[in-house]
Amino acid sequence: MFLEGKRALVTGSTSGIGLAIARALAGEGAEVVLNGFGDEGEIAKLCEELGASHSGADLTDAAQIETMMEEAGAIDILVNNAGVQHVSPVEDFPVDKWNLIIALNLTAAFHTTRLAVSAMKKKGWGRIINTASAHSKVASPFKSAYNASKHGIAGFTKTIALELAEHGVTANCISPGYVWTPLIEGQIPDTMKARGLTREEVINDVLLVKQATKKFVQPEEVGALAAFLCRDEAQNVNGANWSVDGGWTAE
Repeated sequence: MFLEGKRALVTGSTSGIGLAIARALAGEGAEVVLNGFGDEGEIAKLCEELGASHSGADLTDAAQIETMMEEAGAIDILVNNAGVQHVSPVEDFPVDKWNLIIALNLTAAFHTTRLAVSAMKKKGWGRIINTASAHSKVASPFKSAYNASKHGIAGFTKTIALELAEHGVTANCISPGYVWTPLIEGQIPDTMKARGLTREEVINDVLLVKQATKKFVQPEEVGALAAFLCRDEAQNVNGANWSVDGGWTAE
């Protein structure tokens, strides 16, 4: 197990993609710190399963992020995965939803990263992995805040990759297409309303229409890629934006 002795913090990891990444890293021996909301009993079971600890920090609050990072200690692997979505035409887009999405999807990654890099630089080793999206490369209508946040995280990742390249620390994005997670399932009703479509039409004509495979990406596929990016063999994979989207952005 090539991650023995490494500590990983994965935000938004009590379900979906984040949980799959946490499982992949723990499976390779990493000591994992989970972050996210959910049923306390279920989270306790996850901690027992993975030998992990948990922080319930609200990542829209900089002070709570600082407390989480202090309690987590020196982090070797930082996975910024927490995210939220809202679907609405721009003229009707709620300002509070815009602020929430930018805060959680983008600004939180800035705070966790700025607090993690000093320890990585001292050790001469570190991995920063940011969950972006196909929407970090292309846009879709009615998702102005999400598109903006994911384009932002891709640019942020490149900047950090350049800053830390000579310190043994890499920074990369993973950009999934549509993965069947609670986030995706939750946006179906909003998309139905925004576009006047049925549930089946949203799945087939909106979500999967651009994925050449016509299949949802599986969370475990994203987890496996995250684990690869932590290998020594990936030490020169830096500043990249990896598509896992069934061919969506190949067009």
